[in-house]
Amino acid sequence: MSASETDRNIVRRLKAADATAYRAVMLDAYATHPSAFTSTVAERAGLPMLWWEQRLGADADVPSVVYGAFDDAGALVGAAGLAFETRERTRHKATLFGMSVSASARRSGFGRRLVLALLEHARAHGGLRQVQLTVTEGNASAQALYERCGFKVFGVEPMAIALDGAWLAKVHMCCDLEAAVQEGRLIGA
Repeated sequence: MSASETDRNIVRRLKAADATAYRAVMLDAYATHPSAFTSTVAERAGLPMLWWEQRLGADADVPSVVYGAFDDAGALVGAAGLAFETRERTRHKATLFGMSVSASARRSGFGRRLVLALLEHARAHGGLRQVQLTVTEGNASAQALYERCGFKVFGVEPMAIALDGAWLAKVHMCCDLEAAVQEGRLIGA
């Protein structure tokens, strides 16, 4: 079976073989929605393909994983990652990063499925209690998605990023994995 036959309308962990498609999705996201990301197209476009492959974290003990959403044609239309803290006192936390769903696939449930897949991965990872993220202040649809998945606002960072001469704030959110299970947002242990 080819990748396009097995990856229809699903969300799964990406692997090194997905790096080219992942790079294309993310570069498009950085270009289309520059206010949503700290990284720029210029910063990421020049990185070697090996960086993108390593970002996908194929090994079991990697500091991050990335999940992807595939449409009915088997094309990668969205991605989001989870970075694990490695220091002893912060190993109970992970950070959701690089969330993007292509315009053509929005309103299809892929965003929610990506976030929930990452939260399930975090819960199964062992020892994790909390997942954090930031969302650009004013991005109401993204913030609402995260809230539906169990994230709560815990602060706002003013002047978090500079974009075209303007300062943008970032809303800091977190999800308590145990509370998410109790609320029925995640599958219980």
